[in-house]
Amino acid sequence: MGGGPSYIDRRSPSYVFLAVVSVVSLVADIATKAWAAKRLEGYPGSIPVWKGHLAFVLAKNKGGAWGLLQTASESVRRPFFLLVSVAAIAFIVTLYRKLAPRQTALKWGLPLVLGGALGNVFDRIRYGSVIDFIDFHITSGGRDHHWPTFNVADIAICVGVGLMAVDMFTSKRGDGGAQFTGGLGDGLFVKKATDKSPPEPSASENATSPPAEDTAPRDAASPELAAPADIAPAAETKA
Repeated sequence: MGGGPSYIDRRSPSYVFLAVVSVVSLVADIATKAWAAKRLEGYPGSIPVWKGHLAFVLAKNKGGAWGLLQTASESVRRPFFLLVSVAAIAFIVTLYRKLAPRQTALKWGLPLVLGGALGNVFDRIRYGSVIDFIDFHITSGGRDHHWPTFNVADIAICVGVGLMAVDMFTSKRGDGGAQFTGGLGDGLFVKKATDKSPPEPSASENATSPPAEDTAPRDAASPELAAPADIAPAAETKA
């Protein structure tokens, strides 16, 4: 067997998995928002879940995370968030196509972020704002720390980003692992970076190769060429 670089034909990851996880996240987000809009619209307007810490409260956020561009005009806010969302979705789909089989965390993280992004985009297109309803706060040191109200799409995005961070810190491409070296059609080829030794000759090559000749120069004074010094003199003839 030769010892040269080995290549593995690897197909792109299935888009079915990307679509299923994204759609499940999207449906869960839309369904919970519809429930919140119907159930929390009237009196009393909130449902305690964990007294003093967690409650369902209806809120409509026209801005981004932490109220980004909350006070900006609609002509600026809506195109901005739509463009950002479209760019993020295109980036996720492109990155998903380049996944290596071992990148399990990223394989789950990307569709979760995609589903959450689609859920919030759907709200912006339909309502001009995002429906939030999960309200969390905690009391520490006599002070109440309140987290901005969020929704299921935000949870999916945060979990997905966390998985992407896990992949970033655990992947070791180019350092004893596999490296992307190029593509052909739908397949990609991965080269083992640690396999740098030259190819070994095969058994048939060893059998047909002539033995190497000893071409080192011979020294006249070497023991193989010099006349024997301990040869006894010829016997003398009798007079």
